[in-house]
Amino acid sequence: MLCTGFFMIVLDTTIVHIAIPTMVDSLRASLDEILWVLNGYVLVYAVLLITAGRLGDLYGQRNMFALGLLIFTAASAYCGFAPDVSHLQAARVIQGVGGALLTPQSLAILTSIFPPDRRGAAFGVWGGVAGLGTVAGPTLGGYLVAEWGWRSIFFVNVPIGVLAMAATFLIIPDLRHGARHRLDVVGVALATAGLFAIVFALIEGERFQWGAIWGPVTIPVLIGAGALLLALFILWERRQAEPLMPLSLFESRNFAIMNWIAVAVSFGMFGLFLPITIYMQSVLGLSALHAGLVTSPISLVSMVVAPMAGRFADRVGGKYILFTGCLIVAAGFGSIALLASPDAAPPRFVPSFAVAGLGMGLTFSPMATVAMRNVSPAMAGAASGVFNSFRQLGGVVGSSVVGAILQAQLASALASRAIAAAGQLPAEARQRFVEVFSQAGRSGLEVGPAQSARIPEGVPADVAAQLQQLAHGVFTSAFVDAMRPSLAGPVMMLLIAALSTLLIERRRRAAAMPQETAEALALAS
Repeated sequence: MLCTGFFMIVLDTTIVHIAIPTMVDSLRASLDEILWVLNGYVLVYAVLLITAGRLGDLYGQRNMFALGLLIFTAASAYCGFAPDVSHLQAARVIQGVGGALLTPQSLAILTSIFPPDRRGAAFGVWGGVAGLGTVAGPTLGGYLVAEWGWRSIFFVNVPIGVLAMAATFLIIPDLRHGARHRLDVVGVALATAGLFAIVFALIEGERFQWGAIWGPVTIPVLIGAGALLLALFILWERRQAEPLMPLSLFESRNFAIMNWIAVAVSFGMFGLFLPITIYMQSVLGLSALHAGLVTSPISLVSMVVAPMAGRFADRVGGKYILFTGCLIVAAGFGSIALLASPDAAPPRFVPSFAVAGLGMGLTFSPMATVAMRNVSPAMAGAASGVFNSFRQLGGVVGSSVVGAILQAQLASALASRAIAAAGQLPAEARQRFVEVFSQAGRSGLEVGPAQSARIPEGVPADVAAQLQQLAHGVFTSAFVDAMRPSLAGPVMMLLIAALSTLLIERRRRAAAMPQETAEALALAS
């Protein structure tokens, strides 16, 4: 039940992407309005994770899990019935609240139920669900949208959520650890405001061209203000007897390192998915469902490997499993960058996606196992909230940074490719052809073959056909040119994550207890 609820939350961060064109047409909404259907969920979800984790410690993780599941399920129904885009945006914000309440409790309850030497197997399943939910969105979403429309991607959560809620109180124990019931309200305000400013700036940075938002408020100012608020939050927490985020958690070297690795891995994975998803559909011309099927080996392999990796981590520790996993993910996606071309056959990428899935299966579960192994059950909620916050923040930063790099590279590549191709056109059409692509490049990720190939009225049919063919070639070649350098950053982050795993302290196995000592302890007890 824990993994079922968590799967719905992770899935909803990616499944909506596939339905964007359909929602634009159905709701008669602008692209910016629909993007906030995505971003409203991500923003609220990322900002509330730390607070939600601590609430679980204070008021019971099962209670918070059930509350989050209830809110998320109700909001999913609201999304499905939304009559217009403003209602859909509001429903997605509420979904984000439910998701934030639920997510840290799943990891915290597993930490409380399983002893340290058996957590790897449990976290293996949890990690497999995390990986599966992250990459299954395009495949499942494409199928649902194609068969039943965009509303079905929300309605599918309702029966699953209802069953999960019923099972929550039957299966999951209500574990309490004697935590003191007082919430650090000032800490909540500082953490929420700081994270909101940073996440909002990263999400909206590209739309505002990383400049002014309103008057003196700019994207850099907003990021700086968020960083200052988080610094004040840390100073405040150091003085609290019952902090929202116990800084003592970071005294554990492994916990501190794993939070950094979570940022790096999420940066890499989310950063990689953005250009590859656009490439599959806009360059290769695959449907959403077909593109999802091509990438499906990631889900299938990761789902099988993750539980085995978790059990293996219980035996030998997660250090070198993580190291290997990060390297394999980098190799899988790096090979995709090398194989990409404007007319590549989709099956040639299947082995690379399978390799990436193997690496993801070796990464997610050991990452959680190492992070949470030495955390006491009383601190499990706070630790899970912090770990998931860092993981989510890494994904937001990765998507934003890679999106900005891809946009800049695409604008340059479109102009240069258009200039090179213009020589094949009649002299009177060349300047206009280049101007169209130069202007289209400024639209960044909103440009595509259809937009860039718009033909002015009055152009002879033979010239129009030539323009269409050249325009398609310019866009596809330019996108591949832009995609390769944009993938370099995420691959590099995965390599840095791999090297960072070498700093992990290996688990010390308890020495065998002498027979005399064991007998003495037994008598004493």
